[in-house]
Amino acid sequence: MNYDLQSSNFRASNVPNSTSPESGLKRFGDKRISDLLVESRQANVNRQRIQEFIIEKLLFAGGMAAILFIALIFIFLFKEGVKAFFLIKPIEFIGTHILDFDDNRVFACMWQPVGESGKYSIVPLLIGSFLVALPATVISTILGVGCGIYLAEIASAKVREIVKPAIELLAGIPTVVIGFLCLTLLATYVQNAFHTTFRLNAFVGALGVSLVIIPVIASITDDALRAVPNELREASYGLGATKWETIWKVVVPAGISGVTASIILGMGRALGETMIVVMATGNAALVTGNVFSSVRTMTATIAAELGAVPQGGPQYCALFLVGSLLFFITFVLNLVAELIISRMRKKLRL
Repeated sequence: MNYDLQSSNFRASNVPNSTSPESGLKRFGDKRISDLLVESRQANVNRQRIQEFIIEKLLFAGGMAAILFIALIFIFLFKEGVKAFFLIKPIEFIGTHILDFDDNRVFACMWQPVGESGKYSIVPLLIGSFLVALPATVISTILGVGCGIYLAEIASAKVREIVKPAIELLAGIPTVVIGFLCLTLLATYVQNAFHTTFRLNAFVGALGVSLVIIPVIASITDDALRAVPNELREASYGLGATKWETIWKVVVPAGISGVTASIILGMGRALGETMIVVMATGNAALVTGNVFSSVRTMTATIAAELGAVPQGGPQYCALFLVGSLLFFITFVLNLVAELIISRMRKKLRL
């Protein structure tokens, strides 16, 4: 009996205990660690999704806010500008009948909002704006496109690191400083060189404005040409073309959409310039095609007169109508430029 009890105890002591406390804790511990890893990974994924959702909504809100601000600006300008049609006859925004020195009744386009019978023709302001913007665009196109081609195709990496920031730094110069230089120095040189009647004229203003829009055209032209695939250049070189032939006959035609967009954006920037044209164009609202004549632009008119007119009066509403017209012109130019850039991107498959 004792032998059986001892042998049974021996067998019991030699059988491995699969349910020992230490083994159970070990398995429970392994399971717990894996659960924690899964939960931690899931928490990171959820946190990342929340962050992406917040960033996405913030970007969407920023884009919608920009559109909303533009719409509100246009609505405000239109709301104030449309009142001018109720206070002023629509034909007077083109011209009005006046008596000349010989007492003859003539139709004249004049901007003279002060006096007993104000004259609110927008024609001389439009002509003055384009008489400054067009020469400025031509000058800056020649220099800006040339700089863009040089930076994209000719300049070495070291030269590019120096020249491109220097060109973009030009855009950071306050326009009032450029206007002051045009008023004090450039106007005298232009009058002595071309023997102009007016010391301050549209050409002086165009030279000053061109300094502002050269960086715009140069930067966008550089980006457009650098976006042209290198396969086109290599194919041209493989056919025996020289570097200049590759630039003028391959690269520039391939990026011509971006170059055109840069010119249009530059012209929009020129139309919207204020301080330079206030200080350098003479501010005479004349109907003329002479680039060496004093002119008055839409932006200069708004800047010079809006702060000194009674709110709600005919001149006040007429100035808002001028601002609405300027906003519409620049908006159309920017829209056309964006469409051209989008077309270029699709063409190059960027």
